[in-house]
Amino acid sequence: MPRATSKRKAPPSTSASVTSSDVVSTRPAAGKRGKKDVDKIGDLFDVYVNKSLDMIDPEGIVSLCLHLGVDHTDVRILMLAWKMKAEKQGYFSREEWRRGLKDLNADTIAKLKKALPGLEKELMATPKFEDFYAFAFQYCLTEDRQKSVDIETVCELLNLVLGPKYRSQVDILTKYLKVQSEYRALNADQWRHFYRFCKEISFPDLEDYDSDQAWPVIIDNFVEWMKENKQS
Repeated sequence: MPRATSKRKAPPSTSASVTSSDVVSTRPAAGKRGKKDVDKIGDLFDVYVNKSLDMIDPEGIVSLCLHLGVDHTDVRILMLAWKMKAEKQGYFSREEWRRGLKDLNADTIAKLKKALPGLEKELMATPKFEDFYAFAFQYCLTEDRQKSVDIETVCELLNLVLGPKYRSQVDILTKYLKVQSEYRALNADQWRHFYRFCKEISFPDLEDYDSDQAWPVIIDNFVEWMKENKQS
C-alpha cells in the first residue's frame, strides 16, 4: 500500500510467533464450527493488535507482512484490505479482520498465505477488478472530506494496481503525470477514467481516441502530450 510511514517492528517473540501449530486446525463438529472459527480468527488478530486501539495498526501490518512473506507495499495487502472492506488506510479493525478472514476461510497465517494467490487471481479478473480499482483510490483518502490524492501517490497507486494489467500505458501515463504541472492532485472521476482509457483505447497508436467522448481534460492533455512527443 502506498505511503506506509511506520517503522517495521520485529516479529513477535517466540511465545507470540505465529506458526502452523499455534492455532489448532482440527475441524470442529458441524454446528460448532462458526463460533470456534471466529475465536481462532480473533486469536490471530490479537497477535498483531495494538491493544490501546483494539486495531491492527501500521506496525502490526508490517509484522503481519513479515509472517506472510510479502512486502507491506505488495498489492496483495491492498487486496486483503479490500476483502476486509477496511475503512482506514494502515489499520484493520477486529470486525474487518474477522470479515475478511472468514471470507478467505483462513484462521492461521499458513492458510492466509495460501489464500493470497487466489485472492489476487479473483481481483485481477474483469468482473471484480473495477471495484478493487475504485477501492484503491478511496482507501488513500485519509483525511476527513478529502476528495483528491496527490500526484506522487497516484503514480504509486497506478503502478501497483493498474500496472500489472496495462504496463505500457501506465509507464507512459505516470511519466506524463510527473512532468505536467497543471495538476497537483487528482479526484476519483479522473482516477476512474484512467482505467477506462487503458481498457478502451488502442495503444500506443490512440487511433480510436475521440476527445468528444466526455473524457476528463487531463486525459485529453495526456493524449496531446503523447502525440507531440511521439511516445511508443
